[in-house]
Amino acid sequence: MAIQLDHLIVPSRDPIARAKSLAGLLDVPWQESQGPFTPVYVNEALTIDFADRDQFEHHHYCFRVSDAEFDAILGRIQAARIPYRSSPLGETDMQINRRLGGKNLYWQDTDGHLWEILTVSYARAESPPLTAAGRASRAPGAAAAPPSRRAGAPSSPRRGS
Repeated sequence: MAIQLDHLIVPSRDPIARAKSLAGLLDVPWQESQGPFTPVYVNEALTIDFADRDQFEHHHYCFRVSDAEFDAILGRIQAARIPYRSSPLGETDMQINRRLGGKNLYWQDTDGHLWEILTVSYARAESPPLTAAGRASRAPGAAAAPPSRRAGAPSSPRRGS
């Protein structure tokens, strides 16, 4: 089995509002509560769990999407009047970056997290070759990360906003 990212925990001062907003922008299901989290079901393999926190560092999250998905998400960002920009730092220029022949943009949520959508991955351009098992070659002596499990499945997720 190929290694997959299962879930991320995103700290938030208002996890329900943040989950509802992200799910609406991405047009994916979400659930108001699953234990201590407010999950957004990005796809069959990835859940973003918003967790109520008072203090936290700001993070950057990026989704690679198709051209059609990019255009649809951009339309929802514009309809919601969410400021966006073409670079991770700098002014809100309401522009799309077209580097590497694709499209990408960034927006910041009210918790200070930076979200990104892109159609061509710039992070994978110089990635190491995968082995026959589908894994990148590790440096000699590097240990593999321990596996983790997550219990529970969504009982009745909501869709979008």
